Amino acid sequence: MGSCVTSERLEKEKMKTRIIDKEIRKDQTKKENLIRLLLLGAGESGKSTIVQQMLIIHKEGFEYEERRKFIDVVRGNVTQCMFNLVEAMSKLGIEYENATNQEYALEITKLENFYKSKDKFKTLWEDNGIQEAYSRRNEFQLDDSADYLFDNIDRIAADDFIPTDQDILMSRVRTTGIVEIDFYYESISFSMIDVGGQRNERKKWIHCFEDITAVIFCASLSEYDQSLFEDESENRMRESLLLFDEVCNSRWFTDTSIILFLNKTDLFRKKIKTTDPKVCFPEYIGGCDFDTASEFIKDKFISLNKNKEKEIYPHFTCATDTDNIKFVFSAVKDIILQNNIKDIGMI
Repeated sequence: MGSCVTSERLEKEKMKTRIIDKEIRKDQTKKENLIRLLLLGAGESGKSTIVQQMLIIHKEGFEYEERRKFIDVVRGNVTQCMFNLVEAMSKLGIEYENATNQEYALEITKLENFYKSKDKFKTLWEDNGIQEAYSRRNEFQLDDSADYLFDNIDRIAADDFIPTDQDILMSRVRTTGIVEIDFYYESISFSMIDVGGQRNERKKWIHCFEDITAVIFCASLSEYDQSLFEDESENRMRESLLLFDEVCNSRWFTDTSIILFLNKTDLFRKKIKTTDPKVCFPEYIGGCDFDTASEFIKDKFISLNKNKEKEIYPHFTCATDTDNIKFVFSAVKDIILQNNIKDIGMI
C-alpha cells in the first residue's frame, strides 16, 4: 500500500515537473522570438510620442475612456503654456498690447472652469506682446505644441471635447519611471520600453539594459538653440550629443543595434529659416539650409561612434506624423531582422 502511494506521488511530481519544464521552454521560445526595443534620449526628445504612435499604428489605438483621461492633460498643457508665456513676458520685459490682457494674465492661474475661459486664452494668444514672447521661446521653457493648442482652443474648451489621436500625440506628460508596451507587427512580437529622459530619471535606465535587441535613441533636431528643462545653463543639443556618446559606446550595447531618430524635423524646418545652427556649432558653415544642416547634425552624432565595426542607423523623423513613423518603423524592423540573421551566421 505504502509503495503504491509513493509511486502515485512520484508520478504526480514528475507530471508537475514536465508541466513546469514545458512552460519554461515556451517562455524561452517567446523570449528568443521577442524583439525588445529600448527608447533612450534626453527629455522632450519625442520618445513618449513614439510609444503613443505604436499604440495607434500596431494596437487598437485609444479607447473612449483612455481618451477621456487625456482631457485634463491637454487642457493642463494649454494652461501651462500660457502661464509660461506670461511669466516669460515679465522676465523679458515685454509689454502687453492691451492693458486688459494683463488682468486676464493674472487670472489664468485661478481658472477653475476651463471652457468658460476660452475667450481669455484666445485674446491673450492674439496679443502682440504674447506673440513677441512666443517668437523668443528658445529663451525659456515652452512646450513645442503651444501654437497647436491655442489654434484649437475652441474645440479643446468645448463641453463635449474628446481628444483626437493628434491631440494626444501633441500633448505633453513628463515620463517618470518605466513604460513598456507589447505589440505585434507582421507576425513579429515587439516590446518597446520607454524611460524618462530627464537627468534624475536616467539612473533607472540600467534596469532596462538586459536582453535588448536594439536601442532607439531619440534626439531633437530643433533644440540646437534651447536650454535644458532641468538646467538652463546647458544646451539641449549638446546634452543630447553627450548622452548619445555615452549610450553608443556603452559596454552594455557592444553587440546591440543602435538606431538614431533625429526627431522633430517639422519644427527644425521652420526654425532653421530664422536661426542659424551656428549658434550651437560655431564650425558650421552651411547657412540656413534644411538638408545641409540636418546632414551636418547627423554626422555629428555618427562621428561619436568609437567602434568602427558597429553601424549606426540614422532616420529623420517627425514623431507626431503617423505616416512618417509607419514608414520609418517598417525600415527599423527590416534592419533588426537583417542583423538578427547576421548574428546567427546565415548571411
